Amino acid sequence: MEPPFTHPLIIGPLAPIFWALMGLLVGSFLNVAIYRLPAEGESIFKPLRSRCPKCRTSLTWYENIPVLSWLVLRARCKTCKCPIHWRYPLVEVLAAFLFWSAANSFAGNPLMIGIVALVLSGLVVATFVDFDCFEIPDEVSIGGCILAPVLSFLVPRLHGVGLDRFEAVSGCLLGMAVGGGILYFIGWVGSKVYSVDAMGFGDVKLVAAGGGFIGAVGILHGLLIAAVLGSIVGILNMLRLYCELRTRVATRHKADSRLRSLQAARLAGRYIPFGPYLAVGIGLGILGWNNDGALLLQYLLD
Repeated sequence: MEPPFTHPLIIGPLAPIFWALMGLLVGSFLNVAIYRLPAEGESIFKPLRSRCPKCRTSLTWYENIPVLSWLVLRARCKTCKCPIHWRYPLVEVLAAFLFWSAANSFAGNPLMIGIVALVLSGLVVATFVDFDCFEIPDEVSIGGCILAPVLSFLVPRLHGVGLDRFEAVSGCLLGMAVGGGILYFIGWVGSKVYSVDAMGFGDVKLVAAGGGFIGAVGILHGLLIAAVLGSIVGILNMLRLYCELRTRVATRHKADSRLRSLQAARLAGRYIPFGPYLAVGIGLGILGWNNDGALLLQYLLD
C-alpha cells in the first residue's frame, strides 16, 4: 500500500486532475464561507449543513454536488424555486482551476500544493466578500498573518529552495512589513490628499498576509499587478457610469452638460473594491514563485 503523500494519484501524471476535483469540493465550502462570514449570527460551521438562503431549507447531499446540482436543478432551489446565483458554480470552477494550477506549479510536492491551495482558497473568499460587502474578513487577513510565519517555519521551501527556517521566517516577516507598510503609507497619503479614507485597513492586512507567503519581492510584484488591474477596471467603471448617465439624460430629455456627467461618473466610479485585484497579484505571485525572493533575502542577511 502506497503512503498517502506518495500515492501516484497525488504526485503522478493524474495529480492535476485529482487536485482539480478536490478544488471543486473545496469550492462548495468556499461558497458557504463567502455567504456566512459577513453575515450576522452565522459562522462557517453554524448551521452545520448548507441551506437555501431564501427558504432556509437544509440541502440534501444530491443538491450539494458541485456544479452538477446547479445544472440539474436549473439554477433554482428544489423547495422554494428561488434562483441560485451563477456565482456558486463559478466559485467551484475557479477553485478547481486554482487547485489544478497549484498542482502543475508544484508537481511532485503535495505539501506545497496543499499550502498554495489553502492560500488561494483564502484569496477567493476575500475576493467575493469584498465584491459583495466592500470588506475583507479578518478570518482571511488576520488568519493569514498568523499562519504565514508558522508555515514559513515549518516549510522553508515556501520562500525558496535552499533556505533554512530562520531565513524563511525572516523573509516572511520582511514581506509582511514591506507589503503592509507600503499599502498603509499609500492609504495614509490618500487620506491626507482627499480628506477621506483612501484605503481600507482590510486591504492592508490582506497584503501583509500575502507578503508573508510570497516575500518582499513577490508582494511588490503583486502590488504592481493589483494597481494596474484596479486602474483598468476603475477607468472602465467610470466609462460605464458616464454612458449610463448620458443615456438617462437623453431618455428624460433633461439639459445636463457632459462635464457634469463626467464628474459624477468619476466620483462614483472610483469607489471599487481593491481586495480582488490584490488577491490576483498575490495569487499570481504564489503560483509563479521562484528564487528571486531568496536571493534578495540572502543579500540583506549577508
